[in-house]
Amino acid sequence: MIDVEDLIALVRNYNPRSNATLIRDAYEYGMRMHEGQFRQSGEPYFTHPIAVAAILTEMRLDDATIVTALLHDTVEDTRSTKEDLTATFGAEIADLVDGVTKLTNLELSSAQSKQAENFRKLFMAMSRDLRVILVKLADRLHNMRTIRSMRPEKQVKKARETMDIYAPLAGRMGMQWMREELEDLAFKVINPEARNSIIRRFVSLQRDSGDIIGQITADIRVELEREGIEADVFGRAKKPFSVWRKMQEKQLAFSRLSDIYGFRIITRSDMDCYRALGVIHQRWRAVPGRFKDYISQPKSNGYRSIHTTVSGRDGKRVEVQIRTRQMHEVAESGVAAHWAYRDGARTKNPFAVNPAEWIDSLTDRFEDEDHNEFLEAVKLEMYQDQVFCFTPKGDVLQLPKGATPIDFAYAIHTRLGNSCVGAKVDGIRVPLWTRLKNGQAVDIIAASGQRPQSTWLDIVVTGRAKAAIRRSLREEDRDRFIRLGRELVRVSFEHVGRKVTDKALRTAAKQMGIADGDELLARIGSAENSAKEVLQVLYPDLAAHQDEIDGTRPFAGVEADADFKRASCCRPLPGERIVGITYRGKGVVIHAIDCPVLAEYEDSPDRWVDVQWRAGRHPAVYSTMLSLTIRHDAGVLGRICSLIGAQGANISNLEFMDRKPDFYRIEVEVELRDQEHLHNLLTALEAESDVAQVARIRDIAKKP
Repeated sequence: MIDVEDLIALVRNYNPRSNATLIRDAYEYGMRMHEGQFRQSGEPYFTHPIAVAAILTEMRLDDATIVTALLHDTVEDTRSTKEDLTATFGAEIADLVDGVTKLTNLELSSAQSKQAENFRKLFMAMSRDLRVILVKLADRLHNMRTIRSMRPEKQVKKARETMDIYAPLAGRMGMQWMREELEDLAFKVINPEARNSIIRRFVSLQRDSGDIIGQITADIRVELEREGIEADVFGRAKKPFSVWRKMQEKQLAFSRLSDIYGFRIITRSDMDCYRALGVIHQRWRAVPGRFKDYISQPKSNGYRSIHTTVSGRDGKRVEVQIRTRQMHEVAESGVAAHWAYRDGARTKNPFAVNPAEWIDSLTDRFEDEDHNEFLEAVKLEMYQDQVFCFTPKGDVLQLPKGATPIDFAYAIHTRLGNSCVGAKVDGIRVPLWTRLKNGQAVDIIAASGQRPQSTWLDIVVTGRAKAAIRRSLREEDRDRFIRLGRELVRVSFEHVGRKVTDKALRTAAKQMGIADGDELLARIGSAENSAKEVLQVLYPDLAAHQDEIDGTRPFAGVEADADFKRASCCRPLPGERIVGITYRGKGVVIHAIDCPVLAEYEDSPDRWVDVQWRAGRHPAVYSTMLSLTIRHDAGVLGRICSLIGAQGANISNLEFMDRKPDFYRIEVEVELRDQEHLHNLLTALEAESDVAQVARIRDIAKKP
């Protein structure tokens, strides 16, 4: 356990004017409050808050944040109260501890609807004071470092939560070192065999090839010194999880991976960054498409650096990052650099972003969205890399990787997105589903009568665009959705012997955080919410009884004695929004909510049945048709079939539709688990160089 004087010494290394008395008082208070408490490892519990405080000293944070770390579990786990902390340590520290306590009480890995609400609370807590999440991230890092003392099932739960939430959040905040360590610690729990395999390959590679990192580092230093550039050069092998993720994304074995080594050049000035880049490209061959200049186009969290990949010694690809010392400090600390101290004063780093402005950039446009849309949008913001594109006026827009012209249009203004009918990229007319690349100039073509199409939801990737499209579709079809929603609720309530009233709908809407009863009905009619959710809010016991009746079925909402089947026209998968249509002699046929066939039944609301897929992992038994255009060459078809099998999908039928000298067009029937399984398979196929086109087939000619 770190002694209080040792902790004070760690703080005074970067802040000689630190309030040692305040830290001593907090240390003694925390030790007294946690006296008699022990961690599952058997250590005194207070070793944990001290370790969290020590992690935060590595980021050179202020006294208030260090003290908050020492006290962060006192309100949660001891007799201490927020009022006690206010009286002893002041309102600022008491509010920070209270914020961390509230974050601790959020079960971020719980059910989707609750997770969305808690995610919103997490970001709202961050918006009040970002230091709260810094303490929470340090708390999670120490818990992951000591996770082996937990029960196995809890280890897996915490590791998945870390991989899904905390590691991406640390990365989005610019704390890349913390993201990598959190990912690696979680990877060690979730897939230890894969991690150990990669480590063994690294050891074997080093044994066969010698000290590659030392050799390339020396080569770079020699070249820089020859040009008179003063710089520090560092090299390292990439983390096991980073290597594993690349293997999965590119479907490559370890032996075929390139750029598994990374090198960093820290220069004295911005000009030296570009001089160093010239030296690297003159000495080694640059890899096309692997250059990014985040100095001229910084990331929103303040990150600045030049990234390039070159073919280094013996043809091995290596990634090189070039930045100044000040840029490096922000790259290491991210948004936390705003609070960093040096020599007793806040570090005046010109690249550190204002935390309030940064968090506003993530949350300001999600104010009017429901919880699930907020969760989807924030996760997209956290996980995706960025591309930079130019408007016709020369302004730069920052978008997630994979963004389309529609995303671009909505990033400028919602009205432009809604009226988008086409786009020109670098002066050439392109389809709206085109994926934008760095440096492209985009010109949106708009028409006053245009309205967003439902198919756009599958094209766009930004949360802002998805929310705006859904809002427009809701408004356009609102009356129809309200009528349909009312019928779905009526049928659902009759199943449990209840009648729908306006008062019941208002009550349910209030409990669900929805404006009013009509808005609730519109959301049910558009399949954004379900009638079952209303039942669960108003009559949870009756809803549970309904589950017991049809508990053996893959979805809820169909009576126990009713026949049912998936519609052959759209073949919905678990995870997709669905609705049932009753057919005489056929029972209930399950359609995807966007199936064109449903338009034929708009005037027969009594035939609609509110159904939902049951939560949980489904077996790979749901057949789906795919259309593939593949290169006509020896071995290509075999590789495509092997790739499908490697994704855990079973091929149940394959038919050649068109044979040309240079390509085949085939239709493949595959058995899948759910919508996510389909997405992963399509992504893997799209990434395959021998596949020119792949699409899901929905045959509306095959009616029930």
